Amino acid sequence: MRGALAAVLSRETDLTVVAELERADDVLTSNRGPHVVILDPLLPGDIGIEELCRRLAGPGVLILLERDEASSPLALALLRQAPRVGLLATDATPDDLVEAVRQVATGKPVLDIELAMAALRAGDNPLTDREAEVLRMVRTGATAPEIARALCLSAGTVRNYLSRILSKTGARSRIDAIRKAQDAGWI
Repeated sequence: MRGALAAVLSRETDLTVVAELERADDVLTSNRGPHVVILDPLLPGDIGIEELCRRLAGPGVLILLERDEASSPLALALLRQAPRVGLLATDATPDDLVEAVRQVATGKPVLDIELAMAALRAGDNPLTDREAEVLRMVRTGATAPEIARALCLSAGTVRNYLSRILSKTGARSRIDAIRKAQDAGWI
């Protein structure tokens, strides 16, 4: 998908693709200085897309979102960052995509109305930033003591976070919590 997107954008004489990155973490460390960053909300990495969008101060951001993901709390959080962050459906035409990149580059808002309406109807993320961070670490296979060491917490505190995560997500296990949080766009 990334290659096809780059090919479509590279056809345009006024657009230059400066990088194709595989992880969300790499976006912050890339020193290529783009005017627009195009992101997939499922981009793997230790940093969530919502946080990544907040930390990208310079370039505009265009999120390509599946229509069935638009009702996730992540979509609502991203919508709140408009107009700097634009939302476009993945089924948009290549011409619409190119025009959206141009609009975001000039600071104009880009919002797919159906995505925006679905996002407005979505609920907020019940997880705190710390709970989401703990759950992302659990997703990597880290144990409570390993998470505790990495976050400078006690193992008991991590277990308390995990208990609250299970309660907030309505999950029966850590695996179930990860699945539910990923499906909802919370991590």
